[in-house]
Amino acid sequence: MHTVLTQKAELPIERWLGFFVGRKEGMMAIKILIKRKIKNGNMRAASRLVINNRNGAMKQSGYISSESWRSLDDTDQVVVVSMWENIGAWETWKNSETRIANEAEFKDYIVGSTDFEHYSLGLSLD
Repeated sequence: MHTVLTQKAELPIERWLGFFVGRKEGMMAIKILIKRKIKNGNMRAASRLVINNRNGAMKQSGYISSESWRSLDDTDQVVVVSMWENIGAWETWKNSETRIANEAEFKDYIVGSTDFEHYSLGLSLD
């Protein structure tokens, strides 16, 4: 039996509206893809760590939302898509003691290391 990660975390509408109304010209939200390959049989434990990490992120300035994906092609592959107001907000969270400690807990449950990909929303017409 496979556990499916379907939890999606979002901010209250008031914070969303504050982000979009208060947004300055040239500032663009970003998405971070956090990719992990989970060791066989460890999905339940890894799922708990993903949720704990998300709970910490939700308390951070600049956090907007996140969702977890599990690959249909490789059910041990998990991607967390995290949305932030800007890269600085993400970097502050990524480099925080809390997040570093949370990430260290994954070492027994993943194959290799966690990979991060950074994306801006939209395409520039430059």
